[in-house]
Amino acid sequence: MEAMLGAQNLTQCVKECSSKASSESSVVRSSALAGSRKSRSLERVRMKAPSFYNVVEGLRLSSPVRLAVSPRASPNMVSERSLNNNVRCETGTKVKVTLRLDHQVQFGEHHALIGSAECVGSWQNRVEMRWTDSGWVADLEANPGEKIEYKYIVVAGDGNLVWENGPNRTLQVPNDSGSYQLVSHWDNTGEEVRFVGSSNGNGSATKSQESTDQSEQNGSAKVEEKPAVEASSSFVQGWQGKEINFMRSNEHSSREQSGKWDTTGLQGPAKHIVEGDKGAANWWRKLEVVRSLVTGELGKTERLETLVNASVYLKWINTGQIRCYEDGGHYRPNKHAEISRQIFREVERITSAKELSLKESLVVRKIHPSLPAFKAEFTASVPLTRIRDIAHRNDIPHDLKQEIKHTIQNKLHRNAGPEDLVATEAMLARVTKNPGQYSGAFVEQLQIFYAELKDFFNAGSLTEQLEGLRNSFDESKLSVLDTFLDSKTTLDQTNTTNGNASKGPDLLIGALHSLTGLRAVLVKGLESGLRNDAPDESIAMRQKWRLSEIGLEDYSFVLLSRYINSLEAAGGANFLIKEAKSQKVMSWNHPLGVVVLGVRQLGLSGWQQKECLAIENEISAWQAAGIVQGKEGLEDDLRSWALRLKATLDRTRRLAETYTDTLLQLFPTRAEKLGKAFGIPENSVKTFTEAEIRASVVFQISKLCSLLLKAVRDVSGSEGWDALMPGTAVGTLVEVDRIVPGSIPASSQGPVVLLVKEADGDEEVKAAGANVMGVILQHELPHLSHLGVRARQEKVVFVTCDDEEKVSHLRALLGKSIKLEASSEGASVSAYDGVQQQQSNPKPKEEGSSVAATSPKPTVQSSKVKRSPKGSVLQLIQADVEKAGAKAAACGELAGLAEISKKVTSEQGVPATFSVPQGQVIPFGAMDDSIESSGLTKQFQSLVAKTETAQVEGGELDDICNELRELVASVRPEKSVIHAIAKTFPSSSKLIVRSSANVEDLAGMSGAGLYESIPNVNPSSDPENFGKAVAEVWASLYTRRAVLSRRIAGVPQKEAAMAILVQELISPDLSFVLHTVSPIDNDKKVVQAEIAAGLGETLASGTRGSPWRLAANKFTGSVKTLAFANFSEELVVQNGNSAADGKMVARVADYSSKALSVDPLYRKQIGQHLATVGFFLEQKFGAPQDVEGCIVGKNIYIVQARPQP
Repeated sequence: MEAMLGAQNLTQCVKECSSKASSESSVVRSSALAGSRKSRSLERVRMKAPSFYNVVEGLRLSSPVRLAVSPRASPNMVSERSLNNNVRCETGTKVKVTLRLDHQVQFGEHHALIGSAECVGSWQNRVEMRWTDSGWVADLEANPGEKIEYKYIVVAGDGNLVWENGPNRTLQVPNDSGSYQLVSHWDNTGEEVRFVGSSNGNGSATKSQESTDQSEQNGSAKVEEKPAVEASSSFVQGWQGKEINFMRSNEHSSREQSGKWDTTGLQGPAKHIVEGDKGAANWWRKLEVVRSLVTGELGKTERLETLVNASVYLKWINTGQIRCYEDGGHYRPNKHAEISRQIFREVERITSAKELSLKESLVVRKIHPSLPAFKAEFTASVPLTRIRDIAHRNDIPHDLKQEIKHTIQNKLHRNAGPEDLVATEAMLARVTKNPGQYSGAFVEQLQIFYAELKDFFNAGSLTEQLEGLRNSFDESKLSVLDTFLDSKTTLDQTNTTNGNASKGPDLLIGALHSLTGLRAVLVKGLESGLRNDAPDESIAMRQKWRLSEIGLEDYSFVLLSRYINSLEAAGGANFLIKEAKSQKVMSWNHPLGVVVLGVRQLGLSGWQQKECLAIENEISAWQAAGIVQGKEGLEDDLRSWALRLKATLDRTRRLAETYTDTLLQLFPTRAEKLGKAFGIPENSVKTFTEAEIRASVVFQISKLCSLLLKAVRDVSGSEGWDALMPGTAVGTLVEVDRIVPGSIPASSQGPVVLLVKEADGDEEVKAAGANVMGVILQHELPHLSHLGVRARQEKVVFVTCDDEEKVSHLRALLGKSIKLEASSEGASVSAYDGVQQQQSNPKPKEEGSSVAATSPKPTVQSSKVKRSPKGSVLQLIQADVEKAGAKAAACGELAGLAEISKKVTSEQGVPATFSVPQGQVIPFGAMDDSIESSGLTKQFQSLVAKTETAQVEGGELDDICNELRELVASVRPEKSVIHAIAKTFPSSSKLIVRSSANVEDLAGMSGAGLYESIPNVNPSSDPENFGKAVAEVWASLYTRRAVLSRRIAGVPQKEAAMAILVQELISPDLSFVLHTVSPIDNDKKVVQAEIAAGLGETLASGTRGSPWRLAANKFTGSVKTLAFANFSEELVVQNGNSAADGKMVARVADYSSKALSVDPLYRKQIGQHLATVGFFLEQKFGAPQDVEGCIVGKNIYIVQARPQP
């Protein structure tokens, strides 16, 4: 896990957030006032919000969030779809109806409904439902007495709809205005339901019914009056266990434990839990199962497995899906509290561990809410005694006393369990149903007991939890607490009274600010860890702090959701597009500021804190910069502003995706195994992880980013498409996870177009099959990556699409014949009903020729190999293709051209000057000599021969390649070779070992990124590590990817040879790949460069993200920015006295401080310089070039040039 924020830094954070929160609180309070104070309060909202970060390991203090009051939306900005889950039918008196569907769907799907009335879409527009812990919900506002026909539907990830079976549902809306709730079940359209509600009239509910068209046969539905008490706790709302039955005699002990405990296929922590639960009927014994697991040996040796399985098990207990029974024992709740304290201590110890991983930190937060409290009143010998007094009162009927005694009191004091809170809440609802029916003193005592029981189960509301912290806060912390509670109260009152809608966003943002400040206070207090000698009272209060901090994160989800709804109601993306195109980007400050506040919640939760900080810095910088009309010849306009925002918003969404992906790695398989063992309903198991995702802050962050990205794409002129290889391809659309052998179904024999979920950038485009005609990748990819280069070589149409809506529409075409058309302007996909299956690439701009995909692909000829004498080392200037490979030979030629370049300038006076790092070459034959010296030649040759025919399916080729690489990596170059190279370079030099094979840098086979390069080695200080690096580069000749690449190119495996290029390692500011002819539209006047911060391995390794992409005209000097960089990390070599150990250091990249992102003049100068150098090399080599290099300050270094594919 990344280090938590230091005490000093977080102290500064708390001061800043407290100051801001106090200011925001005054805004919240004053915004409800009229007159002269209104404008003053709105002005305060414009204030900058401080970051909760300070300096984190070298990253600068983040800039504040910039917020401004958005202008009120005009009516025509509100779209039908923006009404979302709160739908009105008409104006006038309304009846509020909340429909809840008790049904789960697969991950990626969601529920909606559609029906006859306007509030349910008039059979035209579906009403989306929102996910809650208790089911799918939609809030309607209907006309009194209105009759509505409707049905529920499932909206699949590909956009397809699944309708529930049976006739239409019919709902007769009550005549009395008020609020009602209706629970339905999927496919059960004939069900009788309980319509719970309250009217605005005399307090009696109006009878209503939901039925099918045969409702006359079903009769009227039962109606229950809504209890006149506080809304049920979230704990009880999430209850999925057995319904509570009130008993007038002791019936608990007669119930025997029943269930399923199938340990087949289980091992480790999961098996421990299932076997332990079989003998653990009641709650405290189940808690003991968890305690013995987390504190035992398995908890230490299999910590992640322990935490995941324990969190799932505890959640199913708390929701009633794993039942608790009485087992004849008598243990008061203090037994549970003592066990909970032991679990909490161990979990806190894990949380404070230095080696805590990100995955563990994510899971451990999910355990805390399932543990009961253990403060002094609950660890007392006889806790929770108030219920005993209540059960013996003389002012309530005898039958009621018996029910309280046997259903709650005796059960609680013998074998407490989560069901006791459910029973108590049901009892409270019952006795408050008819005000005045029971003694006020009795009701009051029952309500107090209910609050005490909620406290024991840690099921209180957020406000109740926070109020419990007052005694532990000093004056400054109390100020922060009160500020948040004031803002929350004002926001809740505004929602209740339907106050001025224009205040909503400001109030929401004020609440988010004060919430963030309070979370920072709690995080600071918790970061020091739990002392071994901490008294029980301190441990109990620490639990309260921990749960309150988690509760604040949960509430931030609510605030983010409300803000997104308000933004959509104001016109959403369309409103933002209109404002931006009118140069009114201040309207974007609210949503961008909310993105930052959402990201801050992740940082406070310990999730990728440095990444969160960098994102915040970038968004704040782009807000501060705004749109600046550039000076003549400089590019700094609306499009640049939008492209910069797009890069950072893509990065933010990627951050959310990594969180989601982590949940998907952790929970589904483990929950499925545990659920199967316990017999948990299959639907609950399948949707377990989706429920976690939908309830997380990242869900709202991703949703807001998607909305903003839709607007940004429109403003920047992008439609979400990016063509790496233009052309037209026809084939069956097939979705695959990755481009790997065996990914295409055997049934897809004809031409196919792949819809690919993920790619690293170093795959072979035809690896999935020779019938691949086109590729649609669902995220951005560097144009000049190996995969992009191979697509152009193979003439496979290749596009990326990062627009979720377009990808969803594409899935509707899966399994059908489609036509993919791509050009530099974008792409389109349409159904294709023709019979000709074909593919073509676009015509080059100046030559007018095209290459058909059906034309036979010529076999690539590997360069001839001439072995040098044993122990030879060549000077770079001596390298030629036969002795050292095309790469080394080109570097030798580049070294000579570097001197000539000093005298060359463009027509605009831009110099073509570049340098080449000093180098040496270990020629062809050295690897064979080392293998021969080790006595491994015969085994080596046998394995190479097997690679020609080994099958990809079944792993045969993988096994052979692994064995072959291990063999080659085990040998070392001759000591004389290492010594000779060491003498050439200064003893303190850091070098890079690079490949120079006879099967790379060829006209038909570039091999870009195909073979290893190992930086940061030194033959003088560490000859063994240097020799190992050489052997690893030799061995990279036999990776599966390299072998498959040669197969596709028709190169025999035995002809492959590897020389080694050893060069001085440059520690660059920037690295680049340059094509001297535009690879997208073949424009010979334009050079295209892709640039990344740090070492070039970022570009070659397939890291998710995008580089800076510049298009520069060789002749006019014009430079156009096509994309801004958003790689999360830059790779660097530590300077100074760090060891030359072959390792690179990954450092989080912050583009708000990178000149290439913030300085248009610098971008233009870099683009012009690269264009001039590229044109110079193109002229000298006599053909378009694929160039690699780096930039240090203002100096350009070229490390490679090869024919452009």
